[in-house]
Amino acid sequence: MSAMTTSVRPDAPAGVRRPTAPAPAGFEPVILVFTCNWCSYRAADLAGTARIKYPPNVRLVRLMCSGRVDPTFVLRAFADGADGVVMTGCWPADCHYRLQNVKALRRFMLLSRVLTDLGIEPARFQRVYASAAEGQQLAAAFTRITEEVRALGPLDWGGRNAAPLPSGRVSAAPPRPPAAPDPAASPPTPTPPTSTPVAPDPASAEVTA
Repeated sequence: MSAMTTSVRPDAPAGVRRPTAPAPAGFEPVILVFTCNWCSYRAADLAGTARIKYPPNVRLVRLMCSGRVDPTFVLRAFADGADGVVMTGCWPADCHYRLQNVKALRRFMLLSRVLTDLGIEPARFQRVYASAAEGQQLAAAFTRITEEVRALGPLDWGGRNAAPLPSGRVSAAPPRPPAAPDPAASPPTPTPPTSTPVAPDPASAEVTA
């Protein structure tokens, strides 16, 4: 077994795929990485102190454990503009909180299927294991994932980059024509006008007197 593995499901069902357009020139993806405080975050810190370079596209979010990653965190990251999300953590037998990283793996597998059904490519959501001493391997994984997501192009989940309408707003539906009168219906009964009494003007009364 290699020093680091990445849990990518190549046999995932095709699901509903979003058409992927060629990446625009100069496109740089945003990769959000959830890290474990005890292992993967320290591996990233080790890569920094050892001057091991990895792409600046990676944004680290430190959590106490990978088991703290809620599925809503991942969905919110994609909805807010991330082009890729990575869950990192300790190796299965090295979790500081016993089996929490195993629970995180179950969430990852379930969420991968959900995201695939939503049209998000599996390469945009990956899981990486790293111990605190594997800074070089973690940096290499960050570089590889960044290149994969860059090749896919921007996610644009929800059409944030879609061209607006010429008016700058959503066009309203045309008004409905008035309903034709029913000839079988009886005509409405006219209402007689009501007269309102007018109070005399005190000023005119004084002049008359």
